[in-house]
Amino acid sequence: MALITSISGIRGTIGSGEDNLNPQNFINFALAFGEFIKKTKKGKKAKIVIGRDGRISGKSFIDLTINSLLFLGIDVVDIDLASTPTVEIAVIEEKADGGIIISASHNPKEWNALKLLNNKGEFLDKKSGEAVLQIASKKNYSFVSIDEIGKIIKKYFYTSIHNQQILKLPLVNKNLIKKRNYKIVVDGINSVGSIAVLDLLQKLGLKNIIIINKKIDGNFFHNPEPVEQNLKQLCREVIKQKADLGIAVDPDVDRLAFVDEQGNYFGEENTLVSVSKYVLENFSVFKNKYQKISVSNLSSSLALKDVSENFNAKCFFAAVGEANVVSEMKKQKAVIGGEGNGGIIYPEFHYGRDALVGVALFLTYLAKQNIKSSELKEKLPKYFLLKDKIELKKGLNIDKMFDRIEKKYSKFEISKIDGLKIIFFENKSWIHLRKSNTEPIVRVYCEAPSENLARNLFKEISINLK
Repeated sequence: MALITSISGIRGTIGSGEDNLNPQNFINFALAFGEFIKKTKKGKKAKIVIGRDGRISGKSFIDLTINSLLFLGIDVVDIDLASTPTVEIAVIEEKADGGIIISASHNPKEWNALKLLNNKGEFLDKKSGEAVLQIASKKNYSFVSIDEIGKIIKKYFYTSIHNQQILKLPLVNKNLIKKRNYKIVVDGINSVGSIAVLDLLQKLGLKNIIIINKKIDGNFFHNPEPVEQNLKQLCREVIKQKADLGIAVDPDVDRLAFVDEQGNYFGEENTLVSVSKYVLENFSVFKNKYQKISVSNLSSSLALKDVSENFNAKCFFAAVGEANVVSEMKKQKAVIGGEGNGGIIYPEFHYGRDALVGVALFLTYLAKQNIKSSELKEKLPKYFLLKDKIELKKGLNIDKMFDRIEKKYSKFEISKIDGLKIIFFENKSWIHLRKSNTEPIVRVYCEAPSENLARNLFKEISINLK
């Protein structure tokens, strides 16, 4: 697998050579980010927060990264095992100049990555990311003398701080959740979720909690992406335990999915839709701090738009990627946002996908409604979203192909913010095409009110892609 470098960091599979992620290229990128941060400080001492998920290679990579930064004269706040949103919170709390997350998110165990945050605990923008890439290409670093080496500050308690702050949010009701006494099964996927979600649920007053895949060793029991086909074990365990809910996260706990009390997958798209419904219902508590607006990405369900409009709210769609969604949320002053892959961005807390705050908001909503999770799902708009990919013939010009498809569907609404999206408002359906930067494929997303219509859309667009 080719090493992937982008404005948000570096990722790849563990192995030798330039085409894989290894200590040499990992250290180079960590040094480049450190050098970038030093330049923003203009001679003043810099401080960076760093954390990791539970991957096999995580401990080695965090040690390499910390020691590399120290020799640049940078102080490092090491929070070790922590979710991505916890590192983001720690950057804010520490008033740090940046943050590093060592995690390949939902990718399998042979992957790892280095993800970069600014001093707001948010992913780097395009300009900053490109500056880091430029520094990495030159490999010219300003190492310091022995008396100027940075220091390590170990703070292994930020998961608790993160969850304590969640409990203080106005739309989180600990007492009501505790009163409902939910029995919950959590799939920790052998990573940080095993401790972070457990800690949150205990702080919310729940005692009947079962953790599966609890051991944090990075040997993921199943493919770690929290989608339906990977959560069969959780579905079975919810039924076996007669639980009220199943909770699944990815290894760095920024994506969230549920299983209802009947052992059925709640739907990753419905994570954002249900939480947004709760937030919009209670918009008045924010006292004009935000606009009554939701934001998601172009590949996410129209269900969010339906729910938003039911509360006289507007819904905007940004290019795929957390940084793009956050940018649009700030522009629109949106009260809620995220991505249809189970990512919740709640600006009242911070601008980052956060499964932990998503759990607290979802449980509060469930408790206030005093209904089962399956009943809550029944109240949400019904859509079928098909996600697939199509391999392209060698030498095919994708841009010209997209131009041809755009002309063919010119009478419908077209968005070119991110790839090509065709929206059929008459039957509440759409097609989104995104070309891959690393493979000769086009990612295809088709959504419609029925599975049959969505699959027909996919067949139709597949013919036009050949």
